Amino acid sequence: MNSQKAWIICCFFNFLIACVFGLLMRFMYLFPIDFLNYSFLLHAHSHVAMLGWVYMIVYVLIVRFFIPNEKSQKLIYNRLFWLTEFSVIGMMIAFPIQGYALFSIVFSTMHILLSYVFCRLIWKDCSKEKSPVQRLLLTSILFMILSTCGVWCLGPAVSMLGKQSAFYQIAIQFFLHFQFNGWFILAILALFLKQFQDKMDEVKFKKFYYALVISTLLTVSFPIRWFIENDVLNYINGLGVLIQLVAFIYFYKMLKPQIGHFKSTLDKTAKMVYGLAFCSLFLKVGIQLLTVFPNLAEVSHQIRNFVIGFIHLTTLGIITGFLFGILLQNKILSANSSLLKIGVKCFIFGYIATEVLLFLQGWLFFFEKGTIAFYYQSILILSLFLVLGLVLMMTSIRNLHSEWFK
Repeated sequence: MNSQKAWIICCFFNFLIACVFGLLMRFMYLFPIDFLNYSFLLHAHSHVAMLGWVYMIVYVLIVRFFIPNEKSQKLIYNRLFWLTEFSVIGMMIAFPIQGYALFSIVFSTMHILLSYVFCRLIWKDCSKEKSPVQRLLLTSILFMILSTCGVWCLGPAVSMLGKQSAFYQIAIQFFLHFQFNGWFILAILALFLKQFQDKMDEVKFKKFYYALVISTLLTVSFPIRWFIENDVLNYINGLGVLIQLVAFIYFYKMLKPQIGHFKSTLDKTAKMVYGLAFCSLFLKVGIQLLTVFPNLAEVSHQIRNFVIGFIHLTTLGIITGFLFGILLQNKILSANSSLLKIGVKCFIFGYIATEVLLFLQGWLFFFEKGTIAFYYQSILILSLFLVLGLVLMMTSIRNLHSEWFK
């Protein structure tokens, strides 16, 4: 099998396993399984989704679109990819069995160290040309390195103050914030904007870029506010979300002249997933604006449904939506495959339906109205569509003879 085709199948396999872990967690709400630990499964689900799916597919696309096609370079990236996948499989096995313990920590640490090697390679291979889109990509790489400072603080936090301490919790939130809002979001926007780089208004791009970077740095104050009582953090977050709104207004203005032509190049399936990505992005910005109101900011992390709904909005809606769009638009996934079309529709249906249920139940908890009838049964059944969608998409990739894989 062509190595690049194997890369894509491997990424989708990781995504499928992460979704199966998520499905098992929802199953365990109804039917507890004695030999499975829920919190261990949660660690497995989050690590494999974040480091096995998002990190790995972003890795593949960065190599595809930003790295010169020289055999010696591609060989280095190929070896690094499979070493990183080995660390993901290690986490896949270790986390459900032992949670955070020796082996899972070893494989997680291995993944971080390999990500540093990836950063070094990208910095070396990309720094020759200094296009605005490359600056965005390299900034995402810096955010990835910055995020790992949170991980290196976990050991000292546990030994000095324990897992319940504010220091420990802030270290985790620091890592998650800069992984999702820094590294992942900026990297997928760089991948998306690569196609517009010759037609972009550089003045508007600069305004978008600086506003996005500043807002990403400022909005880390929001999760820190959960553990430190200080009104100044509210004002910093409020400023951050307003600057983020400005960033995406410039993003829209920058792309507005290209939108008509861009849409004409897409087939129905690619339009659907890009539509999903942009709607999710719009919702995320809107929800973050609501955190300016103190009572809503407070419940945003106290009601678990809101937390899960927001994480899925970012990972499944924005990040995966853009990634699917890029894969389809560049014919890496074939929009001619009926299996793929059905798979994408199943996945989108599962995503939208579970999000509606999560947020609806969250609002009912907020207004103290109790639980939706058959809520846990419904969300379990609807989650099956996510898994089914991925199985169909993986099957379609196996049958694919794309030019990109030759």
